[in-house]
Order: sequence, then structure tokens, then C-alpha cells
Amino acid sequence: MTRTGHVTLVLGGARSGKSGFSERLATESGLERHYLATGRAYDDEMRERIARHRADRGDGWTTHEVPLELAERLTEIDAPGKVVLVDCLTLWVTNLMMDERDIDAAGATLLRQFENLSGNLILVSNEVGLGIVPDNRMAREFRDHAGRLHQRIAAAADAVFFIAAGLPLKMKG
Repeated sequence: MTRTGHVTLVLGGARSGKSGFSERLATESGLERHYLATGRAYDDEMRERIARHRADRGDGWTTHEVPLELAERLTEIDAPGKVVLVDCLTLWVTNLMMDERDIDAAGATLLRQFENLSGNLILVSNEVGLGIVPDNRMAREFRDHAGRLHQRIAAAADAVFFIAAGLPLKMKG
């Protein structure tokens, strides 16, 4: 089987408008919408943030909480007539690091899912490589893992957008 779906990567900084842009892309597709949420609620502030994000999305979404097994869940729900929005890859990388998983292997597994994709996929991620070099090893490893994953996904994606101040810059596609 070969890919009949479409892959879009949306990158941007914190509070750049990337999630809202991605949600509009999904809604405007007219397809059945699925939201794969990778965030984990470790504290009250994160629980409130997740609840607010869900409320802002509104009705019409099927939400899946997927902190780790992203490729596996994508395989389960992918189908023609669906759009799947993953928000976000950097939280997924964080979860993989915290659980001491092989991040390169997990990324490769996710990329293999693109080969047979039959629905549309929108991946949201924070661009974390535009600032100063972090002062600690874990933060540098996180930045490096995210950067390598972004490069691999961007190469495989049909479209790539960078969002700054709520404005999209189309980089590919």
C-alpha cells in the first residue's frame, strides 16, 4: 500500500498560534476530526491548560490522550475521510525522554506510518532551536532530539508551515 493521505508539519514557538492554525486546517478540511493529545498533566497548572485547550477546540473532535504510543494510535485510527491532528511532538519527545525510551526509534516508527497513511495528518511542534544553547545536558539533548525529529518529518511531509505572531509562513508544499 502507498500513501494516499497528506502530511502537514506546523512549527512555531510557544504561544505563536500554531495550534489554532492547525485546528483551522483540520476544520476546513471537512473531514472527520481526531485530536491526539500528547501532554501529561503533572500539576494543576497543566491540568488547567489541557482543559482550556480542549474547551477552545470546541465540539466536533474525537480526542485521544496519547503520551507515548503515537505511531500505534495513528495506525488504529487512520482512515480515508479522517484528519488527525497531533499536538504536540515536543511534549511527546519530553514524555519519551522521561520514560527513557529510544527517541530515534520512536521517531522512525512514526515516520514509517506515513508510508501507508490514508487519511490526513497534521503534526504540531515547538521550534526550540532558535534560542541560545541551553545550559544543561538534558535541555540540550531535548533540543537536539526535537530538531532531528523535525528535520526527518519535514523531509517526509507534503507541507510545512512556520507560525510566528499568529502568521503562517509556508515553507514547503
